[in-house]
Amino acid sequence: MIRPAFTEIGIFLIPFAVYALFLFATRSGLLLQTSWPLHIVARLALGSLLLVVISFILLARFSGGAPNSTYVPAHLDNGKFVPGVEK
Repeated sequence: MIRPAFTEIGIFLIPFAVYALFLFATRSGLLLQTSWPLHIVARLALGSLLLVVISFILLARFSGGAPNSTYVPAHLDNGKFVPGVEK
């Protein structure tokens, strides 16, 4: 469960990293407070939230089992291991 959380945090940080890379490439002063005005940070946060929402939608749409299928998890049957299957 921790891997999807780290993935979403990474997706959230992508616009900030791209902006920081832009500041670094243009030698504009990456750590200067004037390089990170509030309106830029707000736009980056909105863009980040939009990316996270899109990733959640894509995750819900294109992952998981086939429609109307039931997943039977792996289990032991008469002492034999039976892998998980979709029925």
